[in-house]
Amino acid sequence: MLKRAKWMGRVGLSVAAVAGLTLMGTPVGAATQSGVGGPASDAGVARTNAGGPAQEAHPPIKVRGNATSTYQSGYAPAQIRKAYGLDQVTYTGAGQTIAIVDAYGSPTIQNDLQVFDQQFGLKPASLTIAYPSGKPRKTDGGWALETSLDVEWAHALAPDANILLVVAKSASISDLVTAIDYATAHGAVVVSNSWGGSEFSSEASYDTHFQHPGVVYTASAGDSGAALEWPAVSPYVLAVGGTSLQLASDGTYQSESAWSSSGGGPSTYEPRPSYQDNWVSVVGGSRGTPDIAWVADPNTGVAVYDSTSYQGQKGWYVIGGTSVGAPCWAAVVALADQGRTSPLSNADLNSRLYSIAGTTGSAGYTTNYHDITAGSNGHPAQAGYDLVTGIGSPKADQLIPALVR
Repeated sequence: MLKRAKWMGRVGLSVAAVAGLTLMGTPVGAATQSGVGGPASDAGVARTNAGGPAQEAHPPIKVRGNATSTYQSGYAPAQIRKAYGLDQVTYTGAGQTIAIVDAYGSPTIQNDLQVFDQQFGLKPASLTIAYPSGKPRKTDGGWALETSLDVEWAHALAPDANILLVVAKSASISDLVTAIDYATAHGAVVVSNSWGGSEFSSEASYDTHFQHPGVVYTASAGDSGAALEWPAVSPYVLAVGGTSLQLASDGTYQSESAWSSSGGGPSTYEPRPSYQDNWVSVVGGSRGTPDIAWVADPNTGVAVYDSTSYQGQKGWYVIGGTSVGAPCWAAVVALADQGRTSPLSNADLNSRLYSIAGTTGSAGYTTNYHDITAGSNGHPAQAGYDLVTGIGSPKADQLIPALVR
């Protein structure tokens, strides 16, 4: 049952979050198959599974350094908005609902979001929390931190959008898919998934969960380098890769390079969708990921506030990982949907993003995207589409109006 409660006057909420977090490359805190939290040596590794889906998913998130009691560093919302041109966009996400799907949720997300908003001068959020399979029986610090990242940054970039946090009872694929279906059925125009697991031979049978008119699904491409994760690998999902983002002294965009841990590559099981036909020389006959990119390098990470204890720490973190990009691109979609007469679906969005880009060096490409040509995850970044940053990162002041038209 979806619950809405009043909190501090202007925020409607309830509770959620949990699982495996990576501290600068060391996976920790992943949920085990028994449901008991604890270290898992393969929590950050995406592998091909010849059978069904993995028992547990993990959030691709990385922490730089230690938490601090006050905000010290990490890109702030205003810096990211300026870097990607969102400060030039008039849409705010009004009338749109962004769903965030995470396992376990966070018992402190209401407070954490308020602290984040006050620090950066953001308006209070409209947040609803739902538990479609019932409340989780435990709290997991890793998934709680993921939940704070997702909710805070979706709100930061689409401040007038409604946020629907849908909490899966566990990190099992079945519970997470149930949460996705709930979000789809309860008004979301975009569903963010900052989690993933290894590919599996029957993954195409799950594609129907991402094929709904007027709903877009985003997913993190993973943090294991030249490897793929589901659900990002589905051709009906917008897969988000990762970059290292450098700003000029005046805060404007300076450069991006491929983040070495960004997930990406050709799928073992999913065939190439038609929207990638221009890039057959890169993807061959397979679905290639990612589609697009966003900052992910923890060395150029974003600020997140979380007061649920993680490895004995709480407070302000600097966070990276492709987990950052899924809710941020979900916010971009919500901004575009506000200006449209009907909301986008993945079939339309993915085709539009690739069509707008055209081919390497085209006017559409250079106008709407930062084409990232430096760096590697095992696959090199290159001019045009590549298997580490996809098409590239957005020039949102140009791309969002193009998506609205």
